[in-house]
Amino acid sequence: MAYCILIRHGRSTANTQGVLAGWTEGVALDETGREQASALVGRLEGTPLVHVATSPLQRCQETAAPLVAAHGLEPIIHDGLGECRYGAWTGRSLKDLVKEPLWRTVQDRPSEAVFPDGDEYPGESIRAMSERAVAAVREIDAEVTAQHGKHAVWAAVSHGDVIKAILADAVGTPLDDFQRVHVDPASISVVHYTDTRPMMLRSNDTGSSALRPPKPADDTSDGGDAAVGGGAGLGSTS
Repeated sequence: MAYCILIRHGRSTANTQGVLAGWTEGVALDETGREQASALVGRLEGTPLVHVATSPLQRCQETAAPLVAAHGLEPIIHDGLGECRYGAWTGRSLKDLVKEPLWRTVQDRPSEAVFPDGDEYPGESIRAMSERAVAAVREIDAEVTAQHGKHAVWAAVSHGDVIKAILADAVGTPLDDFQRVHVDPASISVVHYTDTRPMMLRSNDTGSSALRPPKPADDTSDGGDAAVGGGAGLGSTS
């Protein structure tokens, strides 16, 4: 089967503000995010990309733009790669969401977490998000393999929680443990779906070995909690 490069979108204005963007329209890359998107071209130089699929959301399409231009491709929008539908949580501050009872379910038993519908945005369970994301990636991978051969390389530009779910599935990690996976903005992960099993070949590659932990004022975690949506990244600076 083909090789799938999973790319999280670059840092967005919502990441910078500590807001859970979800399916909010108009959430763009910030200046750092645009630089990260441009840098993907060099980081993936020499990679023979034959297909780029992207979430329908603006921040992912902006991340994919320099890459598809460099490879002479047209990005293919796939709803299955879209962000988790956070419903009533959409647009709220992560620091406020930490206080919600559902936060502990999201952290400790994500397979049971269902985001409530909001006035503007429908909710979705983390399990449903995981199932449709994994199905989308496997579907696209099979199509790319059929069209371009078993050594073809393609990319999927998506979101933190979505990619975490795909990686957890690839290594056989139960969904309740998917918060152990970390996916930074503009990070690259690679999964190879073989006839017998998926193999994770790379995870959360940001192109650097440097590590800059988040400043205390920007850290919404509580004893190891994961940032819902993926956060601004360990190497983030304001």
